[in-house]
Amino acid sequence: MTERPTTDQRKNASPQSGPAQSAPMQSSSEQSGSPMIGILLKVASVSVFVTMSTLIKASGEGLPAGQIVFFRSAFAMVPILVFLALRGQLQTAWRTASPLSHVRRGLVGVSAMGLGFYGIMRLPLPDAIAIGYAMPLLTVVFAALFLGEKVRIFRWSAVAVGLGGVLVISWPRLSLFGEGFGSGEAQGAIAVLCSAALGATAMILVRKLVLTEKTPTIVLYFSLTATVLSLVSLPFGWIVPDWPTLGLMALAGFCGGLGQILLTQSYRHAEVSTIAPFEYTSIVLGIVIGYFVFGDVPTWSMLLGTTIVIGAGLFVILREHRLGLERKAQRKLVTPQG
Repeated sequence: MTERPTTDQRKNASPQSGPAQSAPMQSSSEQSGSPMIGILLKVASVSVFVTMSTLIKASGEGLPAGQIVFFRSAFAMVPILVFLALRGQLQTAWRTASPLSHVRRGLVGVSAMGLGFYGIMRLPLPDAIAIGYAMPLLTVVFAALFLGEKVRIFRWSAVAVGLGGVLVISWPRLSLFGEGFGSGEAQGAIAVLCSAALGATAMILVRKLVLTEKTPTIVLYFSLTATVLSLVSLPFGWIVPDWPTLGLMALAGFCGGLGQILLTQSYRHAEVSTIAPFEYTSIVLGIVIGYFVFGDVPTWSMLLGTTIVIGAGLFVILREHRLGLERKAQRKLVTPQG
């Protein structure tokens, strides 16, 4: 949470870094510890984020999405502020050269978060998680369109196949073979798809922010702007939750902040290509929790589509790793020898 990503590191973004999950991508020379520690921290962050989604799904019934975003963002600041204070970074984290950029990122991120929570409340948990895997695939598309990143045919093919897998997961809820577009599950699927698109947009904005901002600043200002911006929805149906609901929402927000810290710290111990595939452990947790907590039985379309999406995502990760090695080799060739 202390390093500023380099150009190559920004290109190797985490495959599932959501709108509130921007992590620094550090080079080997900046990393400490062992890859196993990084993997364990990554799995821990995934587990905490799935726990957050579970708490929201279990306790958020009847709460407007904007109110859920407020609880998620406000209580997430607690572990983040404590962590920065313990590292002596709290004062410098407030310094920013691009306040409006943080607001823009916040607007997009809050919208993505709200739609994602709306979808979680209406879909089986594993389905919502699996459809959300569209975000890293769309990030590749948007990076090519808006950042001018070069994407070759192999990655374009993987993205197309992966998005096809997302369609396989979503189709039963969107077609005549499902419950129709007016159903709650159809609305949930559309909401998560839109959340994935906005989350990918947020990642593009983060890639621009890291040119001038440090990671603690980006993380802190997102939680702050998300908390403030979510208050805009206050006149539109907020309710006073009972104490158990408030407690669960506070815990969900705390998990969001803790998950961000664990995610960010994982990149201090291992390369992105090593850690990124473990994002997909979230679907295993989602299936288990969905079945035992919510009674969600996995469908064949969800399992098939998820397999396709994970395969495409892993291909993109491996391809990025290979391209990163090629870039390093090229730099060594052109470096003048003294």
